[in-house]
Amino acid sequence: MLFSSLSFLYYFLPIVLILYFIVPGSMKNFILMISSLFFYAWGEPEYVVIMVVSIIVGYITGRLIETFYTKKYAALFLAGGVLIHLGILVYFKYVDFFIGNVNAITGASIPLLRLALPIGISFYTFQILSYEIDVYRGKVRAQKNILKLAVYVTMFPQLIAGPIVRYSDIEGQLDERSQSFENFGVGMSRFVIGLGKKILLANTLGELCEIFKASNDKSVLFFWLYGIAFALHIYFDFSGYSDMAIGLGKIFGFAFPENFNYPYISGSVTEFWRRWHMSLGQWFRDYVYIPLGGSRCSKVRWLMNILIVWMLTGLWHGAAWNFVFWGLYYGLLLAIEKLFLAKWLENSQIVSHIYLVLTLIIGFVIFNGTDIRETVTYIGAMFGFGDYPLISSEFIYYVKSYGILLVCGAVGATPIVRSVAGKMEKKSILLQPAVLVLILLISTAYLVDGSFNPFLYFRF
Repeated sequence: MLFSSLSFLYYFLPIVLILYFIVPGSMKNFILMISSLFFYAWGEPEYVVIMVVSIIVGYITGRLIETFYTKKYAALFLAGGVLIHLGILVYFKYVDFFIGNVNAITGASIPLLRLALPIGISFYTFQILSYEIDVYRGKVRAQKNILKLAVYVTMFPQLIAGPIVRYSDIEGQLDERSQSFENFGVGMSRFVIGLGKKILLANTLGELCEIFKASNDKSVLFFWLYGIAFALHIYFDFSGYSDMAIGLGKIFGFAFPENFNYPYISGSVTEFWRRWHMSLGQWFRDYVYIPLGGSRCSKVRWLMNILIVWMLTGLWHGAAWNFVFWGLYYGLLLAIEKLFLAKWLENSQIVSHIYLVLTLIIGFVIFNGTDIRETVTYIGAMFGFGDYPLISSEFIYYVKSYGILLVCGAVGATPIVRSVAGKMEKKSILLQPAVLVLILLISTAYLVDGSFNPFLYFRF
């Protein structure tokens, strides 16, 4: 079930809200867990079992770690829990990737398993792992109530595509949280804004990307138009989902961490990754990069740590070589910036931003490639390699058709809109509700029309 679907907006969500707010406080976690399991089972009922098994393993592991916290067995229990969770993730997400590469290298004919990827498995696996590791580190106490741990893992607002919420962030809120009209209003406003970003901007930009892929009239400038469109598409798609998740969390009394902070206004790749998918970057920093030694080691080891983290970040996004190269691409850029480029970029905001935009467009073309051959072809074509003209009739047509939308997207990816909205709200208290209602109505009309609507990050 999608947040941006009529069934969710006008059936599932209203029913869950009514049940949640009419039951006593002791029943709210139960309602939230049952509704979350139903939400997940709506699309993949057979994979609910995997999620339930992961929760049980996480619960038992946490209790065992805390029980034997001062003994050597705690590390063994943690290792066992981590191996089980990563084993499940690897089996469903990476086994065919490994088999395919073994076949390619050895000439073997091992049949692929062709397993469907459980939606959101990368996100909820990382959440459970952070819980177990934090219990081992003594940062949090093991949860003795399995229902509360299940709510943390299954909570439908952030279950499918994040943000990656750590147990420590909401530990107290699982026991006690407050709901109010103010929180409800703030949460609904955030949700509607996210819905508008997804439906009105991301979906339409996604259509342009699909048009480009199907086009037989490609040109150098059309490749660049595609790169720009996809960069804006993925931002509004993912940040829109995060806005909806954070807004829903607010409605139910939870404070989820922010996941985006206007990343496209950054002046370097380093700054960009401090603003983009912040919960994932912080997860890899705390649970992989720092345990590897971080920067408190030799320069060679430090550079190796960066590349390892970013190779794993790429693999986290998908079981394909383009994701591995995408991760290494950013790992190399980050290493170069840390070694010398960052100081040079500080001398000119214009140059640094042009550098960032170019590297991001190239990065997103790598990210969205279906295979290495296509990725190399696309990037080569962007720089004049290949038998492509500079400009084509389709490029001219789609620039005219989508030009206003692209400009709106570029402006909307900056704090300008929020600043203007804040000033206008001060002039009229009715303006914000009116705009939100208009966004909801227009978004609903788009959904009724059955336009392009998948969430990009569902495949991760």
